Amino acid sequence: MEQLTLSEEQLIHEKSRKALLYWAIASMVIFFGAFASYYMVMMGNGKWLIFQLPEIFFISTAVIIGSSVTLMLAQQAIKVNNYKKVSLALLLTLILGLFFCWFQFKAWGELLSNHIVFAGKTSNVSGSILYVITAMHFVHIVAGLMALSVTFFRSVKNKYSAQNHLGLSLCSIFWHFLDILWVILFLFLYFNR
Repeated sequence: MEQLTLSEEQLIHEKSRKALLYWAIASMVIFFGAFASYYMVMMGNGKWLIFQLPEIFFISTAVIIGSSVTLMLAQQAIKVNNYKKVSLALLLTLILGLFFCWFQFKAWGELLSNHIVFAGKTSNVSGSILYVITAMHFVHIVAGLMALSVTFFRSVKNKYSAQNHLGLSLCSIFWHFLDILWVILFLFLYFNR
């Protein structure tokens, strides 16, 4: 049996990890696509409550886009082994991610104050689906924040370099996906009221 060199083993390892991440992303696309389809079907049933999305969703959208920018800065910094900049950019991304979560809670509070509830006598399917879609995205954001936290702490210990930054790359792919997913979901919800 032929022996693989260390770089060949690393390449195989990297490809397999990325393939697993892409499969997970594909399953998330299917999951959210199913909810979007259900949303459209239920919208046409005639019992649809039309209401304005919370204004704070606009702010949370800007924040999550900003978090992608800071993460891109981390990706650029690792290419030149600027460890301090990598850690700072990852910390900023993590902080922006936490702000996004806080804004989501504020948006749900605004919905509740406008009597848009998830379940109960006064609930409507339009509000319920909105809660489910945003809550499921929130759950994925929490997973992304955990990945960002691990990546940040590893960067503080200089575990990444220009030659070895698989963890940072995988975290970046996942976080950028979540950011793009939110923007698509937000636009979908905004234009389909």
